[in-house]
Amino acid sequence: MTEEGRLMLEVYDDPSDQRSLSLDDTSSADESPGTIKLSLETSNDAVPYIGQRFTTHDIAYEFYSEFAKRCGFSIRRHRTEGKDGVGKGLTRRYFVCHRAGNTPVKALTETKPQRNRKSSRCGCQAYLRISKTLDLGVAEWRVTGFANNHNHELLEANQVRFLPAYRTISEADKNRIFMFAKTGISVQQMMRLMELEKCVEPGYLPFTEKDVRNLLQTFRKVDQEDDTIDLLRMCKNIRDKDPNFRYSYSIDANNRLENIAWSYASSVQSYEIFGDAVVFDTTHRLTAFDMPLGIWVGVNNYGMPCFFGCALLREETVQSFSWALTAFLKFMNGKAPETILTDQNSCLKEAIAKEMPRTKHALCIWLIVAKFPSWFNAVLGERYNEWKAEFYRLYNLETVEDFELGWRDMMHSFGLHTNRHVANLFALRMLWALPYLRSHFFAGMTTTAQSKSINAFIQRFLSAQTRLAHFVEQAAVAVDFKDQAGEQQTMQQNLQNICLKTGAPMESHAAAVLTPYAFSKLQEELVLAAHYASFQIEESCFHVRHHTKMEGGRKVLWLPQEGILNCSCHQFEFSGILCRHALRVLSTVNCFQIPDCFLPIRWRRINTTPTKPLQATTTDQTERVQMLQSMVTTLVTESAKSKERLDMATEQVSMLLSRIREQPVSTQASRDLTVHKPH
Repeated sequence: MTEEGRLMLEVYDDPSDQRSLSLDDTSSADESPGTIKLSLETSNDAVPYIGQRFTTHDIAYEFYSEFAKRCGFSIRRHRTEGKDGVGKGLTRRYFVCHRAGNTPVKALTETKPQRNRKSSRCGCQAYLRISKTLDLGVAEWRVTGFANNHNHELLEANQVRFLPAYRTISEADKNRIFMFAKTGISVQQMMRLMELEKCVEPGYLPFTEKDVRNLLQTFRKVDQEDDTIDLLRMCKNIRDKDPNFRYSYSIDANNRLENIAWSYASSVQSYEIFGDAVVFDTTHRLTAFDMPLGIWVGVNNYGMPCFFGCALLREETVQSFSWALTAFLKFMNGKAPETILTDQNSCLKEAIAKEMPRTKHALCIWLIVAKFPSWFNAVLGERYNEWKAEFYRLYNLETVEDFELGWRDMMHSFGLHTNRHVANLFALRMLWALPYLRSHFFAGMTTTAQSKSINAFIQRFLSAQTRLAHFVEQAAVAVDFKDQAGEQQTMQQNLQNICLKTGAPMESHAAAVLTPYAFSKLQEELVLAAHYASFQIEESCFHVRHHTKMEGGRKVLWLPQEGILNCSCHQFEFSGILCRHALRVLSTVNCFQIPDCFLPIRWRRINTTPTKPLQATTTDQTERVQMLQSMVTTLVTESAKSKERLDMATEQVSMLLSRIREQPVSTQASRDLTVHKPH
């Protein structure tokens, strides 16, 4: 499709209804063209013709609309002559192409902002005119004028469905959407579920994401203000029970709740260790109230998602996002993350630059890819999957040069030079493409497996919503449930027998220090390191390449006195796990243990949950905590001896944990205890 056709798709939502089409009111059968050139083959019965009869003007409209859809355009009702109940009544009707007429210039006002949207109207002269006649006393409508000459490009079959006239949401689909909305899932997820239910390809539903969002605007509860008052009361009640619960809110000029954010004590403690890389997901809404919902999530040392905080905002503006980020930093004692992953949102981007100027901002690749079906499926057709595979290949490249050359070849190969989504992706490449991000730490959250895990965690959190007033309390239950599930998974990881594959002292050392999740990542690199050759080219510089290749490779800098081990692939900076190239150099220089500075605390076997051991400031409590630690160690050892013992221990500990959490924590006790952080 040409650029003109693409432009038309961008502006087809033009709502104006300017009636400036120039039609000859006296035209007759003789003046209408005898031969009509159509955009595709049609049968004679499917093409309007002079003298064609219809019992009602609505039937004539439906017929012309079906014809237009096959040809690649849509129609709208234009002028009428006569009026029902007056004289001869309605005698003539005009139906015109949706691009007929010209949009009038709106008068600018200082008080009301104007939308800067280009009109789709271009003065097209295609039309159908019908007139009412009486035949033996029976009224009928006959075609008295028809022209199918367009001054614009007609759309192809897979594109014409995007025109507003053909985008419809049935009552059954509306009910389905409202049901999905109550669960809190995103519009993108609604679309994907309905595509699966209807067995259609992504992007081929009879409506778009924009149509669904517009529909949801009407789905608001009238008792929202009462609920927001209850929400504040709920937060205060939780704070009274748990002094470590943190929340903040803002009130507008009309004394209504504008924004609110909160975090739990366990979240603040987790953030202290795992707040180096954070996802701030703002793609969801508390649907019943049409309120944007922002959720802060990270990844702990066992590779499992952990909740940091949440914010409900009235609108998505720079001011609202700035407020949310400021509140979050306050919860976390002013500590900003090293990196933050978000959706593509210009307001949020500006707010992060303002409130977290030293934090590296990047875009969640899984949120970008989720939009691909609606962006590219109809455009690329059968080549969509081929293009997506090429996109992922470019995304995972190591060098900027290879990426930019590959991107240029991709646009040429798939004919996407003028596609606005491709152009926008390239303009933002430094925020999502790995070649531009590898020198920053993201805790592995850019991988497909982690993105699925984080999304599943967020869905569990969202499933807590029923009424707004109870959302904070029920969300706490959801987070608490996830914490318990995480503790069970942590125990299962620790009970697994770790299999050493290389026999190298570095491997056994890492296995004793790192969590099973982190060790498995390092072990993969250790195994691959054996396939690489290392050459010392300077006193502290090594060249490492695969043993089967004579060219290429990576440069590794090793300065043991300064504690520097840098590889040009930047994997350690990106994930906190040493790469195969660096490990090969350590082996070459006879290192039998990985230096402590390259086994980050955030990937070590440490106690991080608030129910795990705390170090007391008094001698008595210190001894009691150490005794409890010893008992827990013995419990794990004895339970691991059989499946029956393990099942019993898991059940009993879960019950005990629930009872302990029900016990209130006094303010003084909170001050006396501090999180134990090994160095």
